Amino acid sequence: MGILFELKNVRKIYRMGTEKVIALDDVSLTFEKGKIYCLLGTSGSGKSTLLNLLAGLEKPTSGSIKFRGKALETLSEKQLTLYRQGYIGFVFQSYNLLPTLTALENVTLPLIFRRMPKRKRIAAARKMLKAVGLGNRWRHKPHELSGGQQQRVSLARAFVNEPQVIFADEPTGNLDTRTTYEMMDMITNMAREREQTLIIVTHDTEISQYADQIIRVRDGNIESITEGLGRGPSEEERNLENEKNNSNATGDAPVTDDSNTPSGEYE
Repeated sequence: MGILFELKNVRKIYRMGTEKVIALDDVSLTFEKGKIYCLLGTSGSGKSTLLNLLAGLEKPTSGSIKFRGKALETLSEKQLTLYRQGYIGFVFQSYNLLPTLTALENVTLPLIFRRMPKRKRIAAARKMLKAVGLGNRWRHKPHELSGGQQQRVSLARAFVNEPQVIFADEPTGNLDTRTTYEMMDMITNMAREREQTLIIVTHDTEISQYADQIIRVRDGNIESITEGLGRGPSEEERNLENEKNNSNATGDAPVTDDSNTPSGEYE
C-alpha cells in the first residue's frame, strides 16, 4: 500500500520546572496508506502525544517523523498548517463544533480554509451530511442535535475535504454503547471506501478491534504491535452485550442516543 508515516527514534520530553517528563521514548513506527490503526493505552501512556506529533501539532525533542518522505519537524508553522489543511481530518471526543453555526456551516469550515468557492463547498458539505445520515438536519445547530448526531457532523467535517489521513481521538468517549458501535462502523467503513488511513486513539480494547493493527503504548514506549479483527462485534456479540447490560441494570432509565430522534424541535 505504501508507507505514509515513518517515525525513527522519536522522543518527546516535557519540562515542568526542574522536572523532565518523558512522554515518548525512542519510538520507531511506520503507518501504511489505506490501513486502520489503533493507538491503545491508558491515560498518560503517550498515545495522544504520538497523535499530536503525527498531526504536526507538536515537534519531537529528537528523532524524525516523515510524511510521504518529508520530515515534519523541519517544516515551519505555516507549512504545518498547510499540511493539516491539505492532508488531515480530525474527529474529537468532544465534537468541537462551533455552537453558533449550523451543521452545514460547521462542515464547510475546512473547505473555507482551502478557499473553495461557496457553491461548491455547500454542495460538498450537503453531500457529506447526507452520507452520515443527516441530510435533513443541515440547518440545525449543535444544541439542537443529540450527541450521536453531533459526532456525525464531526465525521462529515473530518471527511469533507477528502484527506489522506483521519485522526480520531477517543471518538466515542461521550457516547453510549449502541451509538459507539454505529459511529465506529460508520467511520471505519468511510475510511475503507475512500482508501484513507485512519488512526484511532483509545483506551477501549473493544474499539481497538476495528483496527487492522493495534499499537499498544505504555509509559512512552511501544509495548506491542498486534493484528486487530478489522471489524467491530458481530450482531450476535452485540446482542449478547445488550443482554448483559440489561441484566446488570439497576432499574434506572437507560441512557440512549437515538440518532434518528433529535432532542430539539425541528421544522
